[in-house]
Amino acid sequence: MIVRQPRYSKEEFAQRGDEIYESQVRSQVEEGNHGKIVAIDIETGAFEVADEILPATDRLFERLPDAQPWIVRIGHRAVHRFGSRSLRKSS
Repeated sequence: MIVRQPRYSKEEFAQRGDEIYESQVRSQVEEGNHGKIVAIDIETGAFEVADEILPATDRLFERLPDAQPWIVRIGHRAVHRFGSRSLRKSS
């Protein structure tokens, strides 16, 4: 098993990831991919889109074994939702 180590602080990692998503990736992936995952290498800007995190990051690592992936759920503010919400319609 390969153990990958981050090369950036959490703050710099997030800043670079958000900046690349907004400036380079968002316009390429947003249409038709709402709710999907995009894994972005914060060093090169290379990215992969998939329905789930593991397939997106696995494909990114196949292309760039030393990638530093930042994960975004397309069209959402967060990758995961915490808490619950009712699936029933209110009367």
